[in-house]
Amino acid sequence: MAGGPSGFAVLDLETTGLWPHRRDRVVEIAVVHVSPSGEVTGRWSTLVNPERDLGARHIHGISAADVLHAPRFGDVAGELAALLRGRVPAAHNLVFDLGFLTAEFGRLGVTVPLAVEHGVCTMREAPRFLPHAPRTLADCCAVAGIRLDKHHEAPADAEAAAGLLRRYLASAGSRWDRLFGIASRAVWPELPAGGRPWVRRGAGRQVGQSGQGRHGGHFTARIPDVASPVPAAPDAGDTYLTLLDRVLLDFHIAVEEGESLVRVASELGLSRSDVWVLHREYVAALAYEGLAGDAVTSDVRRDLLLLAPLLDLPVEAVEAVMAEVAGRAADRPGRAVPRFRLRPGDLVAFTGEMEGGRDTWEARARGAGFVPHPGVTKRVRLVVSADPDSLSGKAKKAREYGIPIVTPGGFSRLLRDTRH
Repeated sequence: MAGGPSGFAVLDLETTGLWPHRRDRVVEIAVVHVSPSGEVTGRWSTLVNPERDLGARHIHGISAADVLHAPRFGDVAGELAALLRGRVPAAHNLVFDLGFLTAEFGRLGVTVPLAVEHGVCTMREAPRFLPHAPRTLADCCAVAGIRLDKHHEAPADAEAAAGLLRRYLASAGSRWDRLFGIASRAVWPELPAGGRPWVRRGAGRQVGQSGQGRHGGHFTARIPDVASPVPAAPDAGDTYLTLLDRVLLDFHIAVEEGESLVRVASELGLSRSDVWVLHREYVAALAYEGLAGDAVTSDVRRDLLLLAPLLDLPVEAVEAVMAEVAGRAADRPGRAVPRFRLRPGDLVAFTGEMEGGRDTWEARARGAGFVPHPGVTKRVRLVVSADPDSLSGKAKKAREYGIPIVTPGGFSRLLRDTRH
């Protein structure tokens, strides 16, 4: 990734928040090279693992699953410096982008020659080249007739800012010529290449409602379908089902949760066929709990059909299990599965930016008899996270302690079940 001939490096960043010198971090970087005449000569982008909560997901749309295996800033710093070296930095709100880059390089102990006065801010220049236009990127693009399809995705925003710069250059004359000389003389530190590939948005995948893993395919596909050389322990099934029940509390299997199920199945000596049998037993146990007379209630039936793809079971198989349970209502078929239940007085921690605000969710917890807790200790029974794959400190501790993590929707379901 060489810097190439002198021109512009148009930047856009997505971040966890607004304050680079506090604890906010970069989560996506895009760079577009533009020639002095305004032609695009190269494009690069990557997600960045900030090693913390992703912040305003409702703005940037990036989940923790997306960045779980993305490079850290230090892994891309060398390549990024090469892309910026010898070029005039440009961005829509240059102060913001350069502030974050300076802070990120600073965390690595590196000083970089990035200065707002030596760059071009397409937002600050808008009144000169787009008279009476509002200052936002979307509004400037609308006035200039520049397409902006995926606002708040760094590659799209950098491309749009490059379009504005091209529009400005058409009538700027020699306005920024002096900046090329400054950029060519700027001394950049020599940083080693990080050795980690850049990861474009969309490369990571959550397991989510389909049960698919980060690289596609159901998590069960990563469990060998061969007998383990180590015989399964007598309680292996109960151990696996206990974890499965905790994972499915919110009817969602996050990436980390899917990997935990694969790891535990392997440690217990369970094959893929063993796991499918256990999944059917799990369905049978839930169906038995949902019996009303000699039929499974409509609510439980709906829930079990929703679980089918998560358990890698055909809908027909789930239907057959429910029919078998209903036909043997008098004597419970299959094993009893240990179920996770919240009890009055249990501690519940919350993390991430939630719709309606965290205060609202904490109030709902109190109303149900639970105790919101500011941190995660071994006494906490449940963590509610806006992002099930959250990288926040609370989520990391919860995984370390084996505490279930659920989405706000999953917590609502638990509250509903508690009332029944």
